[in-house]
Amino acid sequence: MTARTRAQAFCTRFGLRAPILQAPMAGACPPALAAAVASAGGMGGFGALTSSPAQIRDWAAQFRARSNGSVQVNLWAPDPPPRRDAAHEARLRATLHALSGTAPPEPGPGPFVQDFAAQCEALIEAAPPVASTIMGLFPPEVAARLRAQGIAWFCNVTTVAEARAAEAAGADAVVAQGAEAGGHRGTFEDAAAEQSGAGLFALLPQVADAVRLPVIAAGGIMDGRGIAAALTLGASAVQMGTAFLRCPEAAIHPAWAAAIGRTAPEDTVLTRGFSGRLGRGIRNQVTEAFAGDLRPAPYPVQRALMAPVRAAAEAAGEVGRMQAWAGQGAALAREAPAGELVRRLWTEAAALLP
Repeated sequence: MTARTRAQAFCTRFGLRAPILQAPMAGACPPALAAAVASAGGMGGFGALTSSPAQIRDWAAQFRARSNGSVQVNLWAPDPPPRRDAAHEARLRATLHALSGTAPPEPGPGPFVQDFAAQCEALIEAAPPVASTIMGLFPPEVAARLRAQGIAWFCNVTTVAEARAAEAAGADAVVAQGAEAGGHRGTFEDAAAEQSGAGLFALLPQVADAVRLPVIAAGGIMDGRGIAAALTLGASAVQMGTAFLRCPEAAIHPAWAAAIGRTAPEDTVLTRGFSGRLGRGIRNQVTEAFAGDLRPAPYPVQRALMAPVRAAAEAAGEVGRMQAWAGQGAALAREAPAGELVRRLWTEAAALLP
């Protein structure tokens, strides 16, 4: 099957005109962004990690009021409860006090995440065309309910072994995430995140050879050249996050959006400083604070501790302290309406495919 034929088959199956998925970025994917992508023929995305069941339902309703296109709703597979260390958290608060200018409160007993089972219920009720997971698999009973309701399941993977596990668990497609990607590394086991560092174009053909599912390429893809290359290496579609962050519909902080456009590959780093989970963002005071011996608290405690730093940075417009996720291709991101960007990207890519 040729790259063009494979992409067309994916588009036909999932109701698309272009094999381009907007990454479901929690905190940076308002309904307007997803709707613009979907209306242009791509697939919108909603990262529902921090959203309550009511917020999931409301987001889905807002999306449907704007577009009848395709969309995925993404959830994080839950981690085991974190091990707490009160003395270490006290030391962290002192460091974060210096970064934020205010004394971070004790984070309390938690939990610091939404109820995953309740989120799954809201997702099934919202009935998007696609539900997706990062950090692991849906439980078998949830996967069975999605299948019974005709909701496809896309699973984010960072290794060949994870791709095989997703296929065995009943996923309909896998998102092969290279280490170039902005935001969180989607490894099934948090302890293995630093070791799952394969670049996309090394990982992608091996995943494509290992599973019979459609493979969606993610990580560092910013333009038609990257899309065409990914499709040639075995992908059926691509998923792009950083590429959409400079679109006005993303509505991220202007300082973050501006920084993306001037960020070279070497200006991004993998850090646990923002959330306790490994992710790629723009090098700044926060990433440097946790680049040495100071270790962050485990996820999601670290994310709770960081709340005052995030708030102070956004209020001051200082990207030097922001949670500014970005992939290694950030400088190639374009300022353009999301729908226009989707159309331009696929026109560029299609011109390069035989």
